[in-house]
Amino acid sequence: MSMTLQKPLYLIGFMGSGKSTVSRHMSRALDVPKIEMDEVLAERAGKPITQIFAEDGEEVFRQMETTLLREIGAGEPALVSCGGGVVLRPENVEIMKATGTILMLSATPQTIFQRVRHSTKRPILNGNMNVEFIAELMTKRDPAYRAAADVTVSIDGKTSDIVAKELVERICQNGGFL
Repeated sequence: MSMTLQKPLYLIGFMGSGKSTVSRHMSRALDVPKIEMDEVLAERAGKPITQIFAEDGEEVFRQMETTLLREIGAGEPALVSCGGGVVLRPENVEIMKATGTILMLSATPQTIFQRVRHSTKRPILNGNMNVEFIAELMTKRDPAYRAAADVTVSIDGKTSDIVAKELVERICQNGGFL
């Protein structure tokens, strides 16, 4: 690509929407580093996200996210794959809005279920792995996602590389600013 990213791009969306995979494609296309927030947080804590939730609680995890977002926002432009619940804390949205552009991947509950149904790494879904629970949780979270997003792209029926290409085209059309 013949443009330079001006600020971080934050990928948000429900768990299983493809943030990690899409961000990998986009980081290559835009030639910018990719930051996988959950990986960084697990590494810092010295334990998996599921264990952080179980031992320390969701509030501790959300505070860790906020700290990391502050660091990312003060750093070089990067492609940031956020955890599914990052928008639940208004402070996180304020940080992302002030320092970058927020890209949302949207999907139907059925698409999400198909993608996560065999996963054991989704602490919020453990014991609730069904379309109804996912739909209910998505309904609760959707207003926060949509209010935060600068750009929204549906992933339903698309491969991750197609979604990444759509987003990269929109970014390039706007000179990296959106």
